[in-house]
Amino acid sequence: MERQDKGLAFMLQYENVAWFDGREVRILDRRVYPGRVEFVTCKTHQEVARAITDMVTQSAGPYTAAAMGMALAAHECRDRSAGAQLEWLEEASQCISHARPTTVSRMKIITEGCLAAARRAIEAGGDAAQAVMDHTIEANNLRYSRVRSTAKYLVDMFPDNGTVMTQCFGETIVGMMLKECRERGKAIRLFCPETRPYFQGARLTATVCSDMGFDVTVITDNMPAAVMRNEKVDVFTSAADAICLDGYVVNKVGTFQIAIVAKYMGVPYFVTGAPDPGHPTVDTVTIEMRDPEFVLQAMGTRTAAQGVKGYYPSFDITPPHLVSGVVTDSGIYAPYDLKRYFARGEGEFSPSGLNL
Repeated sequence: MERQDKGLAFMLQYENVAWFDGREVRILDRRVYPGRVEFVTCKTHQEVARAITDMVTQSAGPYTAAAMGMALAAHECRDRSAGAQLEWLEEASQCISHARPTTVSRMKIITEGCLAAARRAIEAGGDAAQAVMDHTIEANNLRYSRVRSTAKYLVDMFPDNGTVMTQCFGETIVGMMLKECRERGKAIRLFCPETRPYFQGARLTATVCSDMGFDVTVITDNMPAAVMRNEKVDVFTSAADAICLDGYVVNKVGTFQIAIVAKYMGVPYFVTGAPDPGHPTVDTVTIEMRDPEFVLQAMGTRTAAQGVKGYYPSFDITPPHLVSGVVTDSGIYAPYDLKRYFARGEGEFSPSGLNL
């Protein structure tokens, strides 16, 4: 089996996202990368859930971490009876999938797929942890492959020698769109808003772009309008933490304001990802409010006076009228027509894809 992470940047390699080594899970600490290359070591599945909550890994990283956490959970209960193992794994699935409230429905797909793989192994008298690992690598390959298909449609929207603005860190789609550009010989330059307070754009997106040999410039989060006008940005693109079936896009806070600017400037906004049937309408979304103190500092250095208050919604919601298209592995859809995505019976959240 050829791994689909071949040719991608360091932090997109499976082992460098999250990895179960037979005893513990190592997760690349994206809070400090690329300044330092450090891994957080988790000895229990609860510690994996805590690492996800604490933003050790972000974007699609938590999905791989969740699966590796389920492999660790299977290892933890290996000496118990079959019934006790399944009970333990069901509790682990609940714990890990609820690590962050905004992505519960997607995380449950990951953890329940691992649970099903473990159940089959337990019933056959096999090694449940290894079964979960095998399932996870296969699922990663399938997911990366589908993201590569998404990237092909997205890159079709990039003009030759075009200028692209990103938002936050889109994980696999960033690597795959650059890989697709490279293979087509399509030169693009990129502008990455820094994405405070974790600086995912500056530290993660820009690093991947640089590692893969592309012209990339980091800008502060209050520069998108000026840069769109001055630098003639052709396309704005982001991934999403959830794409509701009514066309609303939930993504890192700041996406909404860039989408407004893009609409005003006549720059198309293409969001990448699969529509999520777990969110039939935007009313089903819970916006995660994080520690307000964190916005009063930058990379550990306080930037505001004591006594000043902070405000930190982790995500915002972009309405469908600001979205030019939802780019999926089967094509580009209007945000008002997302139910059609499921008509083919495939995809990340279709019945055939539930084990991802």
